Amino acid sequence: MKNFVNLLHKDFLLLIRDFWGVILLFLMPWALALMMTYLQDSTFRSVNETRIPLYLLNNDKDSLGNMVSNQLFASHIFEVSTEVNGQALSAGELEEAVSHGDYLIGVIIPANATACLRDNVQRGVERAFNGEDEGDRNPQHPLAIKLLIDPTAKESFRTSLIRAMHENALIVQNQLLLSEITRQVNRIVPVPVDLNIDTNGLITIDESYAQSDKAKIIPNSTQHNVPAWGMFAIFFIVISLAGNMIREREIGCFDRLTTMPCSFHIYVLSKVCVYLCVCLLQLALIILTGMYIIPLLGLPALKLGHSIPALLATSFSSSLAAIGYGLAIGSVARTNQQASVFGAVSVVILAAIGGVWVPTFIMPRFMQIISHISPLNWGLNGFNDIFVRDAGFLDIIPAVSASVLFFVTTISVSYYSNRRRKQ
Repeated sequence: MKNFVNLLHKDFLLLIRDFWGVILLFLMPWALALMMTYLQDSTFRSVNETRIPLYLLNNDKDSLGNMVSNQLFASHIFEVSTEVNGQALSAGELEEAVSHGDYLIGVIIPANATACLRDNVQRGVERAFNGEDEGDRNPQHPLAIKLLIDPTAKESFRTSLIRAMHENALIVQNQLLLSEITRQVNRIVPVPVDLNIDTNGLITIDESYAQSDKAKIIPNSTQHNVPAWGMFAIFFIVISLAGNMIREREIGCFDRLTTMPCSFHIYVLSKVCVYLCVCLLQLALIILTGMYIIPLLGLPALKLGHSIPALLATSFSSSLAAIGYGLAIGSVARTNQQASVFGAVSVVILAAIGGVWVPTFIMPRFMQIISHISPLNWGLNGFNDIFVRDAGFLDIIPAVSASVLFFVTTISVSYYSNRRRKQ
């Protein structure tokens, strides 16, 4: 027991001897968590609040033109303009303005558009009631609403806009169609009939996040970024841990320890205990930042869920996985430079494929499958289940088990490497 306490004291002194290294160990991941949360929230906010500049040239001034105009103004998506310096643009001037990037979209509703549509509907209904052939029902005056779109606009945006304009045109067309059918029917039947049925509100769309019965947490940038950069923080310790192990071998400290009544498993256990404290402190710092500092920037606060045992189990298992990885690198690498380069690069790669840099749900299908090999992904999934899905202890057992199994595997690699070195 005395040897173990002395080893703990030795590892603690070895850790804090590089004071600025310890500061960076905590400061860099903390700054990344804070910055990335703010940047992502700002991106979402800019998408939701910044309106798209649109110029509307409504030459119709009737049902179709007024409905399209009202829909555009009510959408809160577009910054709709109808005049420039108190004067309306002509069709040619509008096209020139859109081509120069002054407006992302230009909408031109031709004069007498509603009258033209009403005439087309009337002719079609009259032909239908008169029993004329299907081929004779084509409108004689086709109607065209012109959309002018900046060439830099994305294809998906252009398709969505055209679909919305079609929907507005169909609404007016259906209203005119019902009115004309009503007029033709009333010419035949003795009792007046009104087929102009108001269908607004018959179908509604209720949008919400999918949640379990007990889950009441709404996902946001904080809920996603805090666990992601927390995982990156604890795996960042592999550089310090592996470097200390190699430094002990280089100065002969490790050989002196093995000549004393000190077994290798006590040596490993001491480092696990010291760096477990470091990892848990890192996670605590980043979680507290999400709860109390990030809200000071006007961002949503971190919600921990309702299962403290699940949070502790995920924190401990993820920390053990990071420590085991550092022990394996420190045992296999021959020089400090090898350990530093391989440790830093491998952690960045594992973070990238594990969903820390880019969320896995926007990755290609192949990369989503590859992400499951990253130990950072296991811990990140566990934290997301707790923070976003309000999971309990039983729900995070798969993620915890994977991290613990990874720890056992890396410890075995460390023992095997130490045995080979002795031989």
